[in-house]
Amino acid sequence: MNKTAFETFGISSEITSALTSLRYFKPTAVQEEVLPLALENQDIIVESQTGSGKTVAFGIPLCEQAEWEENKPQALILVPTRELALQVKDDLMNIGRLKRIKVTAVFGKSSFKTQKSELKQKSHIVVGTPGRVLEHLKEGTLVVDKVDSLVLDEADEMLNMGFIDQVEEVINFLPKQRQTLLFSATMSSEIDRIASFYMREDRATVRMEQSEQNTPKIVHSYIKVEEASKEKQLLDLLTIENPDASIIFCNTKDVVDSVEQYLNKAGLPIDKLHGGMDQDDRLAVLDDFRFGKIRYLVATDVAARGIDIDNVTHVVNYDVPFEKESYTHRTGRTGRAGKTGLALTMVSDKDRARWQETKDYAFDDNQELTEVFAPSERAVTRAKTAFQKKLNTRVAPKIARNKELNKDITKVYFNGGKKKKLRAVDFVGTLTSIKELSAEDIGIITIQENVTYVEIMNGKGPYVISEMQDRTVKGKTLKVRKARK
Repeated sequence: MNKTAFETFGISSEITSALTSLRYFKPTAVQEEVLPLALENQDIIVESQTGSGKTVAFGIPLCEQAEWEENKPQALILVPTRELALQVKDDLMNIGRLKRIKVTAVFGKSSFKTQKSELKQKSHIVVGTPGRVLEHLKEGTLVVDKVDSLVLDEADEMLNMGFIDQVEEVINFLPKQRQTLLFSATMSSEIDRIASFYMREDRATVRMEQSEQNTPKIVHSYIKVEEASKEKQLLDLLTIENPDASIIFCNTKDVVDSVEQYLNKAGLPIDKLHGGMDQDDRLAVLDDFRFGKIRYLVATDVAARGIDIDNVTHVVNYDVPFEKESYTHRTGRTGRAGKTGLALTMVSDKDRARWQETKDYAFDDNQELTEVFAPSERAVTRAKTAFQKKLNTRVAPKIARNKELNKDITKVYFNGGKKKKLRAVDFVGTLTSIKELSAEDIGIITIQENVTYVEIMNGKGPYVISEMQDRTVKGKTLKVRKARK
């Protein structure tokens, strides 16, 4: 059998099998550079654009190096936002699924008590935002004496958001003997300072020079607009462009609310995303957008930071971003997975100075930036038929990347947890007493106050559910069924 490109790195079969099921067949440019160094336990600074596959670049070594038997966290990943924390968690759980790697995400505006309970259980890898990770460290609810890998993801964004003091405080809790990987779309003197303070002297630097292969294919353009008629001009531009999927970025949640209301009234399948929303609502909106239930998403910069959605054809900057660096993160949401995307910035009179600053920062002589002009009413009228037709066409549902990986895994529900003094070892003992079931068939066990979820691997889920109907766990009779979530 021919080796896949990932197998040439000497990665275990559990990880390579998971990568194939996840449809990761060939490493990206950044993965080819980072994987050999990371697997050799080197410290690495990586300068690479969003959408380059960096989560997999650090996810593979972390899952490969994690020892399943060790209950305490062995790796810590710091990220700027809760959305990115959850996404990185999902990505690493998928990569490490067949090795039964448990990843825990911790972030603010979410129950500290629930996170504390999850951290008490086996967690091989913890990913979180700096503030909440620091809270857990100070409370003693996150134990880091076994952490031998630290990842700083989107370091430039953590810097821009004012988290750098918290990041440094977190680092000071960690063992000095560890591997540190730092990923950033842009570099600065402050990032260099952090690297020289907290990374080994012999650290490697991977700078992905922009080439045709690794540069997102994005057509950049801008249009001068009148502030008073901006919403109508946006609708006209969307009618002409007729995107398959578009993110419209605004600087404040009030503007997000206003634009979403205007476009919703015009009949667009749309929703919004901003920091003032409840966490569950934000995740539900992202899922709706990711799987094609809505075509349009109006958002503040919270959605620009690392959210990995392949099918965005258009990014519109309704406002020129307050931070010039945000331009790179916003426009990096399109032109992914080898597809060409369009980034359009609307520039009103009050935005002119900020737009000039952004252009000076984001563009050099080799990059093209085109000024476009407002379409005529006649052109908009002509485009309306095709626009309406697409609005009325149901988007083909996207196949979840982990569908193939999960097909032989069944999540089983038990109606007993901590309150009944049940531990993971109790479930393992009962399950392995079932004929033809071994510890290798038992995946991640999550024990909550009143319920427990156990992943059963290798297609044995239905058999286990059937066998458990007349068995007890630690002498307790529990309801057992396939989990609904």
